[in-house]
Amino acid sequence: MSAAEMHALGWDCLDVLFITGDAYVDHPSFGSVLLARWLIHHGYRAGIVAQPRWENPDDLLVMGRPRLFAGVSAGALDSLLAHYTAFRKKRHDDAYTPGGQAGARPNRACLVYANLARRAFPGLPLVLGGIEGSLRRVSHYDFWTDSLRKPILLDAKADLLIWGMGERATLECAQRLDAGENLRGIPGTAWLDKLAQTPDGPRPANLPPEMAQAPCVPLPAHDEILADPVKLLTMTQELERQVHRLDAWAFQPVGDRAVVLARPAPPLTTQEMDALYEIPFTRRSHPSYKEAIPAAEMMRTSITSHRGCGGGCSFCSLALHQGRRISSRSESSVLDEARKLGQENMDRGKGPVAISDVGGPTANMWQGYCALDRAEITREDHTPPAETSTEQSPKQHSAAHAPADAPAKSRCRRASCCYPTVCKFFTTPQNKHVGLLRKVAALPEVKQARVASGVRADLALRDAAALAAYTGEFTGGQLKVAPEHCATGVLSLMRKPPLEVFEAFLASFVRQSKAAGREQYVVPYLMSGFPGCTDDDMRTLAHWLRQRNWNPRQTQCFIPTPGTIATAMFYCGKNEAGEDIYVARTDAQRLRQHGLLMPDRKPGDEDGNRPRRSNEGHARNNDAKSRRQTHGGRQGRDDRPDARHDARPDARRDNRRDADAAQTRPPEKTGQKSGRHGNRQKEHGSDSRRLPAPGRRA
Repeated sequence: MSAAEMHALGWDCLDVLFITGDAYVDHPSFGSVLLARWLIHHGYRAGIVAQPRWENPDDLLVMGRPRLFAGVSAGALDSLLAHYTAFRKKRHDDAYTPGGQAGARPNRACLVYANLARRAFPGLPLVLGGIEGSLRRVSHYDFWTDSLRKPILLDAKADLLIWGMGERATLECAQRLDAGENLRGIPGTAWLDKLAQTPDGPRPANLPPEMAQAPCVPLPAHDEILADPVKLLTMTQELERQVHRLDAWAFQPVGDRAVVLARPAPPLTTQEMDALYEIPFTRRSHPSYKEAIPAAEMMRTSITSHRGCGGGCSFCSLALHQGRRISSRSESSVLDEARKLGQENMDRGKGPVAISDVGGPTANMWQGYCALDRAEITREDHTPPAETSTEQSPKQHSAAHAPADAPAKSRCRRASCCYPTVCKFFTTPQNKHVGLLRKVAALPEVKQARVASGVRADLALRDAAALAAYTGEFTGGQLKVAPEHCATGVLSLMRKPPLEVFEAFLASFVRQSKAAGREQYVVPYLMSGFPGCTDDDMRTLAHWLRQRNWNPRQTQCFIPTPGTIATAMFYCGKNEAGEDIYVARTDAQRLRQHGLLMPDRKPGDEDGNRPRRSNEGHARNNDAKSRRQTHGGRQGRDDRPDARHDARPDARRDNRRDADAAQTRPPEKTGQKSGRHGNRQKEHGSDSRRLPAPGRRA
């Protein structure tokens, strides 16, 4: 991060400079750090400027001009999501900043950092990446301005955008620039091109030769979406299919230009995942920081076993970012990392380590794969899909480890591996995951191993023995599950399984907990304000919770983040079948739905997502006192009596879940545009923002 550190390594300059909105923690969960280490692993010199000041470009100049390119990322979160709650109130903390202080990164950080880089390094190739750039690669609805925004490349003026998981594309970008080659055509990237009129309609004018004959997915033009909001839903569905099919490129016209999206980058193989996570990360914050970084503390004892998710939930950005296919590390790689974590802990005099999590987006999808994809790889390689020895050719090795390797194309056209039911071709060897967890827990350097990243209930029910193990051996008093809702119509819009699946899972969890002699409970993630969810649906959910004596704390009001199917439904007021749905648009409507989740809510108490009860503090104190008396002062949540009927998570809950985010939108500045719905005017009554009815344009 400084010239002194660069010179200490014997470097006279950098090849690549990464500019990021996160603090520098040398941990693989931090994307820019992971990519920088990946480039160094392949012989390039990389540096990081973390959370630079944005008044001038001086912070970017501390290590001089990089030789190849500058990479820009807002960080682990979209900068607006990092700054504002579901009700557009400023957050007071940022887990990726020293001391947890908010305000260390700007709004729309990709744009601000890109402009800084242009000023600091004129003529240097500039590459966008990270979640903010990835999900804004095409036209997108921006919740915070209530408007449709153009693809981010038109605002950032960058040369290239890397979307999705960027290891392959970042490395190829460095290699091409090192060889003096053009950047266009790298899988998993996007760029701007001129439009040309052809017999087949408008097409990008300067396609790379290798793309000219490949399958193409034309996307609705930006102006078409402005004229017909339903086109945003159509585009998002098409983009989702393009990501899943693997072999097609796409483009979207924007005026006289087009954003061109190369085909997706293939997921990393098991061998590549192992190589990536075997890089010697220190897992510590940069020594220049004087205060702790909350995210670093949360992630220090966690192990990433895989990435990708086959769930395809309509509100989740994973579908367009990490993708549906699972990239898994090998068992030996995970065990090696667990040993290193334990040894580091013991070297500090703290004894064997407690591993807080061994998982990924969904813990019980480790080594999951699609049998259709495996058949595709086998057909292309002309080798049987049987296990073979390690001494084999690369092609044979790829065929033998098909669960971790991606085919050149996909035969599957489903939007989700788990909805409306779990696909018969989606294979999740949960017994192997349980075996991995047991081996991790048995290491002498490890005190215990837990699964904190959550399990998918419909998958867990397919393997009773694995569910018993998750419940009895690897749940630290609580197990995270995401039913999200209980109303059938809302669950269908979310692409979630019906309530019966969760209730069957819950009954099994209770039985297994009793059999193991443990008092523990499920932490259900719940959501309000989802497109298609009415107040009656929220009352149904609240009644369902009260029947179980659950007081939910891990709740979230739906935030329309760019790039998801649910956000497109919020924008156009229709479901995926094109039918009109109710959308809670105003802050008052959203707050009312969120308030309905809370038991004993007073009528008319719409201004918060928690009811104001005069005895709330008293009840909470009594609950704490009761626990101290019953359990000898132990404060762990798994020590609470009758825990299986309690839905509250531990006190260190995720600050992104908006449990205490009941605020209203700050007043807009004079003359500020108000998005596609025109200027707002104050109303008499609780709804302060007048918006069109669902399904109508202003």
